[in-house]
Amino acid sequence: MNECAKICVRRKECCKKSECRMWVDYSDDLNCTLISVNAHGKLTLSEVAKRLRLSIVRIKQIQDKAIQKLQKKSSLKF
Repeated sequence: MNECAKICVRRKECCKKSECRMWVDYSDDLNCTLISVNAHGKLTLSEVAKRLRLSIVRIKQIQDKAIQKLQKKSSLKF
């Protein structure tokens, strides 16, 4: 966990750095994806959808596209 997340956990205070890549508008996890994963482990598509306020279908579409990009990049390397 990075220093910012450690400070939030220590203070039991939501992160206010909305410009951070790890920030998510979900106060139950102190607005930090690092804290969320540290506390809950791997998240299901349903849990991710809840935190991002998107549908499970949309999260699945994003996941599929990310996997497709990773596969494309790995096939270009020799």
